Amino acid sequence: MIGRVKILSIQSAVAYGHVGNSAAVFPLQRIGVEVLPVYTVNFSNHTGYGAWRGPLISPDDVRDVILGIEERGAFADIDVVLSGYQGGEGIADVILDTVTRVKAANPSAIYACDPVMGNARSGCFVAPAIPVLLRERVVPAADIITPNQFELGFLTGTEPEDLDSTLAAADAAREMGPRTVLVTSVERPDSPQDTIEMLAVTDDGAWIVQTPRIPMKANGSGDVTAALFTAHLNRSGDAADALARTTSSVFALLAMTHESGQRELQLVQAQDHYAAPQMQFDVQRLR
Repeated sequence: MIGRVKILSIQSAVAYGHVGNSAAVFPLQRIGVEVLPVYTVNFSNHTGYGAWRGPLISPDDVRDVILGIEERGAFADIDVVLSGYQGGEGIADVILDTVTRVKAANPSAIYACDPVMGNARSGCFVAPAIPVLLRERVVPAADIITPNQFELGFLTGTEPEDLDSTLAAADAAREMGPRTVLVTSVERPDSPQDTIEMLAVTDDGAWIVQTPRIPMKANGSGDVTAALFTAHLNRSGDAADALARTTSSVFALLAMTHESGQRELQLVQAQDHYAAPQMQFDVQRLR
């Protein structure tokens, strides 16, 4: 279990299924993290179904909720501001302003950003302005970013396709501002077939971990990954340990989801794997 950590998580929410805060909050709570969830949308289900109901929450309303949290005196106790998909400049303004105010109240607080833009199979699925917004304003303000390999290329104007180019792209991203880069869905031609990797790069070094590839699309798995890695890293300061714990938990979650035959993450069923990860995958130090 994690010692006292408090995370302000500004993300989407759905009633049916698990993406955004509806994916991130429970695993964090299960490892002992206090979460203050703020919603940017309140949808019936994620948009991958092609049909959904419910409101986008306006940036002014999101700002108002956060102001109410600040008025309770909570900012001094917040260790992490966590954000996921950002639908436009308005919500980015709110998040960046919140990061500034939280860090003023607690100078040791950090900002962790999952720069959601797309993936290698689907391409970029956000509005054309979003990658520019993330690259120019959001990522430079972050301490931790958790892009997939495709998004890392977008952010850095590179095409990471093997280990050396992915490491170089992660270093380029770190030069933009964030000191820690977690790269998910890493693929390279010299890896065994049906495997996938995650790579963590910090001031202290670089580490990679490989797992079997589970043949399914799992909406929300990136939200769980970003949340768990950020919480573990904030607790221990050990990127290799955070990578090992996160990989173990998320692999178990995906395996259980695949075995269930369900489309939605089996988030509750996998809960013991967040609290007590099996640590079954070796983390390799690269430098």
